[in-house]
This record gives sequence, structure tokens and C-alpha cells, in this order.
Amino acid sequence: MVALSEVHSSNEAIPKTLQPDIVAVFVGATSGIGKASLFHFAQHTRQPRIYFIGRSQQAADDILKQLEGINMDGRYEFIKADVSLLNVVDEVCSKIREKEIRIDILFQSQGTLDISTETTEKLSLVMALGYYSRMRFIANLLPMLQHSSISRVVIVLAGTKEGPVNTNDIPAKRVLPWRARGHLCSMITLTLEHFAKLAPEVSFVHDYPGFVDTPLSQSMKGVLGAVMKSVFRVTSLFSTREYVSLDETGERHVYLATSARFSSKKPKILSLQNNSTLLDAVEIAVGSDGAVGSGVYIVDENCESGDANVQRVLNTLRRDGIDEKIWEHMEKEFLRTTGKKAMLGEQ
Repeated sequence: MVALSEVHSSNEAIPKTLQPDIVAVFVGATSGIGKASLFHFAQHTRQPRIYFIGRSQQAADDILKQLEGINMDGRYEFIKADVSLLNVVDEVCSKIREKEIRIDILFQSQGTLDISTETTEKLSLVMALGYYSRMRFIANLLPMLQHSSISRVVIVLAGTKEGPVNTNDIPAKRVLPWRARGHLCSMITLTLEHFAKLAPEVSFVHDYPGFVDTPLSQSMKGVLGAVMKSVFRVTSLFSTREYVSLDETGERHVYLATSARFSSKKPKILSLQNNSTLLDAVEIAVGSDGAVGSGVYIVDENCESGDANVQRVLNTLRRDGIDEKIWEHMEKEFLRTTGKKAMLGEQ
């Protein structure tokens, strides 16, 4: 377990250890975990340039005022967009590309528990937000991330909860709800591993934040949604695990986004004032493949790497070639919906 005190110490050192003028993109940051993480990131960084993306202009206007109070030296821009649509994701990325030559941190927490709605691009809404739009942001912005000295992608969903993948139903249109999480998590982690091969200078963190009280459960609709809400209430009633506060999850996500513990496979050496480096100052985490410093990390609510059990699940999926099938499926969906594998060139 990474103690919260260690998280605080790392975050408090950011002004001394990381450059000013960090460029960060927060997707899904107008409520819940994304909003909390955005606020804490602004608090700890020097003169950040932050783009945050969501659907509510009203929520964004309030957030902008709060950000000015948290760190008046930062520059903040809201981009209103429905990122469940991949063509809209491309539009957002195009706007960012017009203004920046690099991105240091890409933080994504967009999501829904609405399993009954389909987007106009013929994707399940829960998968469009949970998988396709997240991977589209990475595919589009990967070249800009490669220009950074930090180069970090953080995905908030359920890292360490990977499970079997139904290769006959990769879009998860018929996957049973209690199996859907493991299916989706494995898709995310295995796709991040593929991105890491293409860009070993970039590190990727797939995080499970734990039980955090957020508005997400309100997105569940219909009879099945009502059943799932009841299950969640009963589970929380009898669970011995405590809710993680938004304050703690915000701090931990800043840690995941900035700590050298989660370095890329080919890290750029950042020197400290005493001629040591950030890599010297921390113990590098175990990656999703079981190797230290592999560049892709699945972590739990305590920022600890996935154990041997989940590594075995992922090893089986790789052995059976399911990682390649997922990548091929993703590219086909990108081509079908947008006509391109990625906006900034075909990776």
C-alpha cells in the first residue's frame, strides 16, 4: 500500500521537481472523480495549462471560477463536447492540436453505467465512453505526448479487475453485466500495452479508484439499472470497505499522473537540484506484465500494482492472441465511425 502520507509528500514536491507550464488534458472533469482530480492537479502545479472537457457549460463555468481561486497563475480552458462520439473526439483533439505542440498528461475519467443506450455511431454508450473514446483520445494525441518530458496517460476505471474477454462479442453488446467489468478492463489494459509498444517514451496507468461516492450511479437506466442500483446498495451496506473520499482520490490521481514511480519503459531523465534524478528518488512500480518499469501499470485504490492473479489472467489473454484481436477490432471501429485509424496519422 502506498500510504496517503507518501502521496502527499510526492505531490507537495511537484513545484520543485516538475517543470512549470505543464500541459494537461482532463476528459470527463465536470463532476465526481475527474473534477476532484482536476482541482488537486491545479493546486499542486506551477502555471499549468489545463484543458478540461465535458458536456455541461454550467458546471464548467463554476469550475473555472474555482480554478482561478485555487491557482490564479494557471490557464484553464473548457471544451464543451459529447465525447461518446468518436467524430467529436476528433474535433476536440483538433482544437487542442491548434494550440499546443505537446501534451504532458492525459487524464481520462469519462464514463456511464447506462448499459441500454446506443450512440448515433452505433456503439453501446457504456463502451463508447469507457473504451472507444478513451482509446481514440490516446491514438490522436500520442504524438503530442511523445514530445513531453513527463508523457503520462491515466485511465480511471478498474485496473486490477481484469477478467476474461468474450472474443465473439468484443463490443460487449451481449456480455452479462457481472462479467462486463472484467471484459472492459482487459480491453483497456491490453490496448494500453499496444500503445506503449508504439510509444515507449509514454507511460500508461489504468487505475481502480475504489468505492468513491460520485453521481455515476445516477446514469443507470431502466429495469436492469434499478436492479444494479439495488445490488450496489446492498453491497455497500454489507461491505467492510470504506468509501474513498473525493479529496483522497484527487490526491492519489495527481500522484499517479506525476510520480516517477510509474515511469515509461524508456524514460527521459529529469534531474533534481542535487544532481540526482526523479527515478533515483522512488521505487519503480511493477507493470501489468509483472516486470518492473514496463511502462503500463494497473493499480488499485491504494496505488499498488496488480497481483499475480491478475497478471495470470492477462498472460492467458496475450498467449491466446486476444490482445491482437482487440486492437484489430478497435481499428475497424475507428475506420467505420471516422474513416481514419487516428486523426494525427495511422499508428
